[in-house]
Amino acid sequence: MKLVSWNVNGFRAISGKQDWDWFRNSRADLVALQETKADPAQIPEAERSPAGWESHWLASQTRKGYSGVAVFLRTPCRPETRPLHVSAELPDQAYNTEGRLLHVEFPDFHFLNVYFPNGTRDDGRLAYKLGYYEAFLRHVQELRRQKPIVVCGDFNTAHRPIDLARPEANKEHSVFLPEERAFLDRFIAAGYVDTFRLIHGDLPDMYSWWSYKQRAREKNVGWRIDYFFVSQELVPAVRDAWIDMGTYGSDHCPIGLELA
Repeated sequence: MKLVSWNVNGFRAISGKQDWDWFRNSRADLVALQETKADPAQIPEAERSPAGWESHWLASQTRKGYSGVAVFLRTPCRPETRPLHVSAELPDQAYNTEGRLLHVEFPDFHFLNVYFPNGTRDDGRLAYKLGYYEAFLRHVQELRRQKPIVVCGDFNTAHRPIDLARPEANKEHSVFLPEERAFLDRFIAAGYVDTFRLIHGDLPDMYSWWSYKQRAREKNVGWRIDYFFVSQELVPAVRDAWIDMGTYGSDHCPIGLELA
C-alpha cells in the first residue's frame, strides 16, 4: 500500500497549475492533502471527486479559505485498502472546528491525516497548538487499543537540528521551540516511529517546506515539518519512506510511505 501526503497550500491554486499533473500521474493508493483552504462546494466536481478515486473533504467551520484537509482513496479498492469508516476532527470539542483531521479506518490500521496548528507566543496560538497536540495524542492512544496507527501530515514542528537548515537561528521561533519539539519527543516515546528516519537514518539536508522568500528552496534552506509516523507494531510493515523534493507547486513538497 502506497500512501502520499502533501500540504498543497491552497487546493484551488495548485489544481490550476501544471504541477497538479503530479496527482493525475500518481500511483498511490491513498493521497492525503493538508491546507486545502477550500469548501468542497467551491471545487469543480471533476477535481473534487476525480474519476478512479473516492474522496473525502473537510473544511474549516470557523474561517473560509483556512486550513482544511482531504483524502483520496483509489478505486476499486483491494480488500486491505477498503475503508471501513471515515470520520472528522478530534473528539475534544475545543479542537474540532478548524478542519484539521480526517480519520480513515482500514481493516488493519487507523489512518489519520492531520494539519496541526501553527503557533506564536503572542496571540495565544502556541497554547492552542500545544493543546491540540495533547488532545491528538490522547485520541490516537485510544484508537491504538483497537489496531495500529498511521499518521501523516504537516506537524508544523521540526523535531531535531538535522530537520532544518538553520537550527541556531531558529531556536526561539515557533516551529522549533523547545516545547513544540518536546511534544515530538513524547510522541515518539509513546511508541510512534518517524518512518523517514527509520529508513534513512540521519540523512541530512532533507526538507519538506521552504519559505517563498530569499530563494530559500533554490538554496535548500528548508525545514522537515511533514511526517509519516507509524505505531511501533507496524514497523515490520514499513517498506519505504521518502520526501519528493523535486515536486513543486506549493511551499511544501510531497512525502510518502509504502507498507507491506
